[in-house]
Order: sequence, then structure tokens, then C-alpha cells
Amino acid sequence: MLLNKNETLLFTGDSVTDCGRDRNGLPGFLGDGYPNMVSAALTAIYPELTIKVQNTGVGGDTTNELLARWDRDVIQQHPDYVSILIGVNDVWRHFDAPFYHPTDLVTPDGYRANYQAMIDATQDKVKQIIIISPFFFEPDRHNPMRAMVDQYRAIAEELATTNELRYVDVQAVVDRYLTLHASYILTADRVHPNFKGHLLVTNTFLQAIGFDWQHQF
Repeated sequence: MLLNKNETLLFTGDSVTDCGRDRNGLPGFLGDGYPNMVSAALTAIYPELTIKVQNTGVGGDTTNELLARWDRDVIQQHPDYVSILIGVNDVWRHFDAPFYHPTDLVTPDGYRANYQAMIDATQDKVKQIIIISPFFFEPDRHNPMRAMVDQYRAIAEELATTNELRYVDVQAVVDRYLTLHASYILTADRVHPNFKGHLLVTNTFLQAIGFDWQHQF
């Protein structure tokens, strides 16, 4: 498995990562989403490693906001591994806010630049950066928002490849699931996973880091 004894894994991103996590500095409450599930799996199945999991996700963040708080919420936490899930809000604001006439919409070029800036600030300070693909629970790839998520997801994958980072393609797993069942099984709004959706994200992430559910300690 990727992680070793006494290492720290930090998750950051938007509301999909945040998921109600504690903001008062109290250890242990990682929210109700995939970071908490990953922590539970590591604690139960690999207890000998004593992996510390942190969550600095903030609901509503685009890459603009995440980059602005990057030093405080990522670099200054001194993690060994950083997992980033960001992008769906960069897309969503193009669709849910047009009547507010926003001036800070993130273009594809802006998304790439923001993401690369976060990578550049971090890569020599951690053992590995893990990029989780932005994803959308919509099987119709011609749907305008799904098509735009795919555009930003391709950028995230390209950055993972060019910077030699680990890439977790959650969208591919979501797409396979949606060939069997409707999206409402995993989400109410096609963006925020419910418990089942977070379990799907969790299992996909754990597979990507070489987690073994049959591990014997």
C-alpha cells in the first residue's frame, strides 16, 4: 500500500470533501463523507500503521478559493500525502449563477493554472500528491454540465500525467455504476454523493492506493 507507518494523509477540496467536517481544530471529526470512510478503513484494517487523516475541504470552493487558502490549509499542515478533489464548482458556477452576473468564473485555462500553482507549491514538500477526478452523476455526456465537467476532468488528468502524480478516476467508476442504476441511488443533485455515493468514492480511492481489504495485521 502507498501509506507507511505514522504518516499523514490530507484531503482537501470543496463540499464533497468537506461534508460537515469540524472547523474548530478538534481532532477526529472528518465529516460524513469519503475522508472519514477512508480513515475508518485505515484504522480498522491497517491499525499497525496509525495513519493520521486530515480534512480541509470547504464547501463552495472553486480552485480560486482553494488556491487562496492553500498555504494555511495544506502546506502549513505538513502532510506526507495530499489528495485533491476540486473542479465541480468551477463548472457549476457557470450554470447555477448566470443571473448573478459573476465576475470570478473559472475558465478551463484558469482551472489549469490554479491547479498547477497548487501542485508547484506542494510537490517538493510531500511524498505524493493524489488527484481525484472531478465527477458528475450524469450519464448523458451531451448534457452541457456533464460535458464541461469532462473538459475540466481531462485537465486534471493531464496535470496528473505531466506532473507524475497518482490519479483516481472516480468519474469512470460512476459511469459504470450508472449503466446499472439511476443517479438518485448515489446522489440527490448529481453533485453531492449520499452515503452510498461516498462509499463508491472511498472504495475507488482505496483501490488506487493499493489498499487490501484482506490485509492481516
